Order: sequence, then structure tokens, then C-alpha cells
Amino acid sequence: MLPSLPPTATAQPDSSTPPSDEPALTNAELVQLRVRVIALENMVIALLANAPPSQQALAREMADYISPRPGYTPHAVTMHAADQMRSLVDRADRFQPTQLS
Repeated sequence: MLPSLPPTATAQPDSSTPPSDEPALTNAELVQLRVRVIALENMVIALLANAPPSQQALAREMADYISPRPGYTPHAVTMHAADQMRSLVDRADRFQPTQLS
């Protein structure tokens, strides 16, 4: 799930951000974007639940790939994204069809 903005935070760029020709997102657009991201997360979980182990391993490998490598400065958002990717694969494990032995 996405972290929510504090009630006083806005989606407005700060003074160090160059001006954009695009208007700022409205609250309704931000809510719709959040709903779409949640839907996409659930779709990814459903697809990974039926994916072969090699596909799940590839998703974990991609999470490792975007994680900071030795000698590079860790970026909090990127590290959080990698953790979320691993979480999606872990959550998909709970929905895998049971195998008859």
C-alpha cells in the first residue's frame, strides 16, 4: 500500500523544482491514481500467484537489481520500491494453487 501524504502536505512542487506546463493534480485525480495503483498491485499479485517459480525469482532478482549496489548512495524511495516488489512476490505465495502430492 502506498504511504499517504500528511494532511498538510500537498502535491505542489517546491521552489527548487523547475516550473512545469502541466497543472498540479487535483485531490480527485490523486485519489483515482491511488485506486489504480492498488488495483495494479492486486493484479500483479494474482499474476505472480500462478507464475512459475522462475518468474517469481526474476521479480525478486529485479528488486535486488534496483537496490543500492556497493559504492553507491542508497536512495530511500528506490529501497522502498525494491521492498515493495519483494512484498508483492511474498504476498503472491499465499495465493498459489495447492499442489496435489
